[in-house]
Amino acid sequence: MIDNEITKKLLAKKEYGFDDLVTIIGLLRAPGGCPWDAEQTHASIRKDLIEETYELVEGIDLADNAMMREELGDVLLQVVFHAQIARDEGAFDINDVCNDICEKLIVRHPHVFGEVTVKSSEEVLKNWDAIKNRTKHRDTDTDVLRSISQALPSLMRAQKLGSKCRKWGFDFENVYDASEKVREELGESIAAYESGDKSATEEEFGDLLLAVVNAARLAGVDAEKALYNANEKYISRFEKVEKLCLEHGKSVSETSAEQKEEFWRRAKESSTGERDN
Repeated sequence: MIDNEITKKLLAKKEYGFDDLVTIIGLLRAPGGCPWDAEQTHASIRKDLIEETYELVEGIDLADNAMMREELGDVLLQVVFHAQIARDEGAFDINDVCNDICEKLIVRHPHVFGEVTVKSSEEVLKNWDAIKNRTKHRDTDTDVLRSISQALPSLMRAQKLGSKCRKWGFDFENVYDASEKVREELGESIAAYESGDKSATEEEFGDLLLAVVNAARLAGVDAEKALYNANEKYISRFEKVEKLCLEHGKSVSETSAEQKEEFWRRAKESSTGERDN
């Protein structure tokens, strides 16, 4: 049951720290605590961790310190929540989590905690990868590729796959060669679509997307960020199109295709600093 003395001490505090957060989550999941918190599992709150992480990323992108402070707290809540669930199951607790990450940081920074000497950030990253592969028993290059999380957004995963392969000399020479592959895959995608084979169409468009990511990577472009910006630009232009439609007394769906094309052109022209596409 809930320890009333502990709750009284928490209520009397003017400021809270990490240990207080751990205590609060434990109280919420304890008998007599919060029914909702007590019912949660790793799987049931999985999406919450993803959502909170993306909200933190938005705060970083906006350089909004107040938002970052709040969202870091929400991410930390998810970390402690998962650790408390594991503790309740007898698997591990937050101290085990802290211990493991501290050990990992010490092992992977031998130039700080050991006798290794490095001259650049590049050497640090090279040592990090070597130590990581050794400690995780990744004996082949394929093992390294398979270790890239399948839970990553596909654009990010594709970019990481390409970057790893480039280190081993398994890559296009340059962006021009990669762009030729984009043209090839585009043709194959259209051919598959015209054949009426849905499975082949999906496969070929997947190959096309991978080829585009490779071309972007070799051009020094972050594909995930590029698509994010393109999405935002699209919404901004659509908003201008919709306003023009409404000014002419119609909704977007009620406006003719020809008129919408004209409004889209005008929206592009009114967007200062944007490139045509």
